[in-house]
Amino acid sequence: MKARVTWAGERTFLGRTESGHTIAFGAAHGDDGKKPGPSPMELLLLGTGGCSAYDVVHILERGREPIEDVVVEIDATRAETDPKVYTRIHMHFIVKGPGLSPAKVERAISLSIEKYCSASAMMAATAEMTHDFELIDTA
Repeated sequence: MKARVTWAGERTFLGRTESGHTIAFGAAHGDDGKKPGPSPMELLLLGTGGCSAYDVVHILERGREPIEDVVVEIDATRAETDPKVYTRIHMHFIVKGPGLSPAKVERAISLSIEKYCSASAMMAATAEMTHDFELIDTA
């Protein structure tokens, strides 16, 4: 896997993935304090949530669970000194569908975080990873 990051001026960077997707990211700069997009550390959180959400959807679909939506809300804490790594990450999964099995949803989330999600495995090297979930029955 390859990627390329190009400086676009001030504190703005453009990332381009091997698959051809582009994203602007960076840090606030100048008098207006506007950010060009997510910060690199925000992208790490989004990637972790996305990786796990992908796994959960895949596992539940394979188990023939009638999922309609999966949302992951992430709350994280960073160290106060450099390097300001994540020290705590909590993922709250909201899974919607008619008559979902709580046991199957719990299993899918646990499998993702503990076995399949590469991003979670990397983040767990510095952060305490926790999770919970809620089911919304749309029947």
